[in-house]
Amino acid sequence: MMEKELKKNNMPTKKRKPPAPSKKKSLGYYAKVKKGGGTGKKAGGGMTAKGVAKYRRDNPGSKLKTAVTTPPSKLKKGSKAAKRRKSFCARSKSWTSERGRAARRKWNC
Repeated sequence: MMEKELKKNNMPTKKRKPPAPSKKKSLGYYAKVKKGGGTGKKAGGGMTAKGVAKYRRDNPGSKLKTAVTTPPSKLKKGSKAAKRRKSFCARSKSWTSERGRAARRKWNC
């Protein structure tokens, strides 16, 4: 009986890693940073440069960018901005909410 207890006590214990430090997360109210304030149609269908800057401060390593609001006729055909716009418009085809429609309008979809 004593031997079993000794074996249990002499066994090496696994060391646990300390929990990773949590990143500061914002509540996600980036639409309120906008000129119009609020959400949905009032927010203007996306985030302004100020809202994107706040999001990037709250989420280090983020590569979020503002909308491509340049009219398609003024964009060069194969440019990065034109590709981003085309990709966004393709992804957001099914957005039917007020906010989604506002975002698509802003991106000239």
